[in-house]
Amino acid sequence: MNRQDYGSPQAGQIIRGLDGNDAFLPSSLPPQFEWNPDLTVALSRADAVVGELSGIGRLLPAPELLIRPYIQREAVLSSRIEGTRTTLDEVLREDRGPETAEPQDADATEVRNYVAAMDYGLAALARRPVLSLNLILELHEILMAEIPGERGSNASPGRFRTTQNWIGNPGSTPKTVRYVPPPPERLMECLTAWERFVNEPSPMPDLVRCALMHEQFEAIHPFNDGNGRIGRFFVTLFLIERGRPSQPLLYLSEFIEANREGYYESLQRIRTHGDWANWVLYFLEGVSVTGRRALDQTIQLVDLREAWRSRLHRHPRLVALIDPLLSNPYMTVARASRELGISDPTSRAALFELEAAGLLTQIPSGSRRRLYVARPIMEIIDGRDGD
Repeated sequence: MNRQDYGSPQAGQIIRGLDGNDAFLPSSLPPQFEWNPDLTVALSRADAVVGELSGIGRLLPAPELLIRPYIQREAVLSSRIEGTRTTLDEVLREDRGPETAEPQDADATEVRNYVAAMDYGLAALARRPVLSLNLILELHEILMAEIPGERGSNASPGRFRTTQNWIGNPGSTPKTVRYVPPPPERLMECLTAWERFVNEPSPMPDLVRCALMHEQFEAIHPFNDGNGRIGRFFVTLFLIERGRPSQPLLYLSEFIEANREGYYESLQRIRTHGDWANWVLYFLEGVSVTGRRALDQTIQLVDLREAWRSRLHRHPRLVALIDPLLSNPYMTVARASRELGISDPTSRAALFELEAAGLLTQIPSGSRRRLYVARPIMEIIDGRDGD
C-alpha cells in the first residue's frame, strides 16, 4: 500500500500495525463533505422510489411468499460478486422442501447460508430492532457455516479477525495491494464507533446515512471472509429497521455486480481523496435503479397472481397452489401434496390441470420425479426463461 496515495486526513490516516505493515485507520463518521445539486436530485429520486416500494409493500397479499424470491435472488447476486457460480434457477430448483438434498459444493452452501442469514436478521429485527455488533457476529456465523473445502478453512464463522487482512489479488501482500484495513489491535475501536453511528439519533437522511455506514464497514473489513456479503445485506437490514421500505424488497447487489469498477473505485476514492460525495451519488443511483426494478417486478407478480386467481376461481385446489408458486416457481408432486395436505395422486392430477391450462411446464429433472416450472413467474423474478 502506497502511503502517497492517501492524501485526505479527514478520511483517515496511515498507521503502522504491530506486524510492521502500513494500514488505513478510517476517521469516525459522519464526515464533512460538500452537498451539491447532483446529490439533491439523486436523493429525491431514490427517496421517491423507496416511498413507492414502502407503499406497495404494505399492500402485498401474502408478503412472506412474494418476498422469498427477492431474498434468494439477492443471495445469488451478492455471492456471485464474491466469485460463486450458482444461478437463481439452480437455487430455486433445489429449494423445494424436504425432498431435496442438501448442497454439497461450496457455491450452493454459500448461497443457502446467505438466505438463512437474511431470514435470521429479519426475524431478529422483528424481535429487537437494534443493529448491533453481536447481531453481525450471529449473521456471520450463519453465513460462513459449514462451507466445504479451502474456501471454508479460513472463514472463522462468528468471530472478528485477529490477524491483518488486505484487499487484493491472490498472491498479493500488504505492501503490493491498494488497500489494507485497520490492524487487528485497532479493530474494536473502529467497530464500536461504527456501531454508535448506526444507532445514534441523527437528522441525516436515512439513505445517506446508510451509504456512509456501508462504506465504513467495508473500510474496516472486520472478518477474514464474508465482509462484502455482510456489508451488503446490512444495507437491507438498516433500511428495514427504519421502515424504508416497509418490506425487504430493496437489494443493491444487482447494481453493484453490473457496476463493479465504479463500486470499488468510489469506495477507494474516499480513502485516498475524501470523496464521499461521489460514493453517496453512486449509492443513491443504485437505490433508484434496483428499487425501480423491484417495484416493477412486484407489480407484475401481484398482477399475475390476481389474473391467475380470477382464471382459476372455480378450482379452489388450483388457486391454493398459486401462492406457493410465487414463493418458488418450481413444483413437484411431493411439494404440491405437502402444500395442499392431500395425497400424491390428487396432487398429480392438480399439476396436470395447471399444465393443461398453460400455467406450468414440465421440464427435465434428472430424476424419476416430475418437475414443473411456472415460466411466467420465473421470467418476472429472473428476467429470463426458467429452463
